[in-house]
Amino acid sequence: MTEEPIEAVYRVRAPAAAIRARVEALLLEQTVELPREALRSAFALEHMVGSVLSTEEEGPGCYRVTLAQPALSAAGDPAQLLNVLFGNCSLQPEIELLDVRVPAGLAAAMGGPRFGISGMRKVADVHGRALTASVLKPVGLSVAESASLCGTLAASGLDIVKDDHGLADHPFCPFAERVRACLEATERAAQGTGRRTIYVPNLTGSPRTVISQARLAGELGARAVMVSPMVIGLPLLHELAGGLGMPILAHPALGGSLRIAPSALLGKLFPLYGADAVIYPNFGGRFSYDRAECAAIARALRSPDSAIAPAFPAPAGGMRVENVRDVLGFYGADTLLLVGGSLLGAPDGATLLSRCRRFVEEAHSFPYPP
Repeated sequence: MTEEPIEAVYRVRAPAAAIRARVEALLLEQTVELPREALRSAFALEHMVGSVLSTEEEGPGCYRVTLAQPALSAAGDPAQLLNVLFGNCSLQPEIELLDVRVPAGLAAAMGGPRFGISGMRKVADVHGRALTASVLKPVGLSVAESASLCGTLAASGLDIVKDDHGLADHPFCPFAERVRACLEATERAAQGTGRRTIYVPNLTGSPRTVISQARLAGELGARAVMVSPMVIGLPLLHELAGGLGMPILAHPALGGSLRIAPSALLGKLFPLYGADAVIYPNFGGRFSYDRAECAAIARALRSPDSAIAPAFPAPAGGMRVENVRDVLGFYGADTLLLVGGSLLGAPDGATLLSRCRRFVEEAHSFPYPP
């Protein structure tokens, strides 16, 4: 039985008189990369050429186009799948990738989130409410300063404290020393809180460096890590997820560099490649996503249309302690709330601790629907 095709939805800008030819060119560009009349291979013509499922006019010179490409064209390879979806056509400014639907067999082969919402809840030992998280920043803190901040945040009862995505293996705060010191800080804080906050180190660098950092983080006792998939590469995220044995948070850095809809990139591709939780800019913050966009991302993460597990939406980017309840009312319990500057902008450690505790209390006491 032939496997179901890969479906990709694009926005195509072209004159009405040219749209049919433009869609045909897009269809062929992503697989065989030749016009039909130039295909001298019967196999290529029969098995590698997809079909146009629909072309719907959205407005003058603007069309929503759905293509079905053979699953065989992806070769079961995470890098080649990206090539089929948005390889050559990413270089054509009149094309945007809006949505992706991967057949169940290919999705299962990709693996998706190895932990997802249920697995992350078990690791964090949190059930029935949103997870709370904050971040170590600004970049420039020493190892001792990072560990001190991590300890204060953990002492407030936060579920997760993560590195800033800009934290690399800096000489002023080396990766190995930082991870060891922050894990020790969470252990000390647990003696007072009775539960151990998850410290999440950021992995970044070349593939060799990222894999080495991941291995070291596990050896030191980390229970989750974070990567920026568009910085290190989605195929590397896929490889990490397959062998890491701990949840992966995905940061959206560089995610706006291509014409891919956030709900497709963050809501579908990131978890397909192995992210268990996906950070993205919440509405009302310092980024431009609106309520509809955020709802679409959360919906895609929690209700995947492929054979993969649901992943945590992690709204962030300008979130404030004062609007936590409004955000929880919008997203509900299956959410990882990430608040940074609104906590870290406090003038002293005592105020920081009290603001963190207020954040934690808001998340714990919110009346989540059953």
